[in-house]
Amino acid sequence: MTKIKNKTVLITGGASGIGKLMSRLSLARKAKVIIWDINTENIASTLKELSSLGDISAYVVDVSKLEAIEEAAQQLIKKHVNIDIIINNAGIVVGKYFHEHSAKEIEKTLNINSSAPMHICNQFLGIMIKNNTGHICNIASSASLIANPKMSVYAASKWAVFGWSDSLRLEMKELKKNIKVTTILPYYINTGMFDGVQSRIPILDAEATALTIIKAIEKNKKIITIPGWIYRFTRFGQALMSVNMFDWFAGIVMGIYKTMDDFKGRK
Repeated sequence: MTKIKNKTVLITGGASGIGKLMSRLSLARKAKVIIWDINTENIASTLKELSSLGDISAYVVDVSKLEAIEEAAQQLIKKHVNIDIIINNAGIVVGKYFHEHSAKEIEKTLNINSSAPMHICNQFLGIMIKNNTGHICNIASSASLIANPKMSVYAASKWAVFGWSDSLRLEMKELKKNIKVTTILPYYINTGMFDGVQSRIPILDAEATALTIIKAIEKNKKIITIPGWIYRFTRFGQALMSVNMFDWFAGIVMGIYKTMDDFKGRK
């Protein structure tokens, strides 16, 4: 079990969506919460709303930029702030066909969704290894399991997170370090990030999803899909069916390949 009480929790993208909800849930468990977010208005609103619940602070950090990550991490390290739990939650999505993406959109998506969790973890992992304690939670996606039209770059970025995160878990196990790694693969969540998505599978409730993630950290879960059946069902289907048959089932029967047709996203 990972006890959150009296621990310092760093949450990226913590000023909105499930990041904000996880900040509140962590404070309710008597943790010290540090938010990294790029949106100053959201930061101000979140601090105003949550400050009465406990020890919470925030830094304006553009996690798409390595130098910003390094600078923010060094500020904490110089203050002798010991990060016990990292929740790599910040993410973006551009819902369009791959040939419609600009080079800037591709680079930014990969920087925020894939590179940032690795760079952030790298800033604090050495200290965690030295202290032989810590927990890293990486928010990937159900898109880490299945390809989807109009999500090519997003899916690629989340496949990368899934592969890196679970490899990191195995490395810590091999090195016999008491550092837990939890990888979360949620379906679409009703936070506004995926506004316009039409799905036969129910869209996830943000509050319930945030609580599931916090509980997964507390229980030292390795890989969690939300809803829980997606991982085994998808892996089993991909193993059992031919590519054409799986495309038919996922695309026609489940309607997954059409979910992004009316995507609008967060304004």
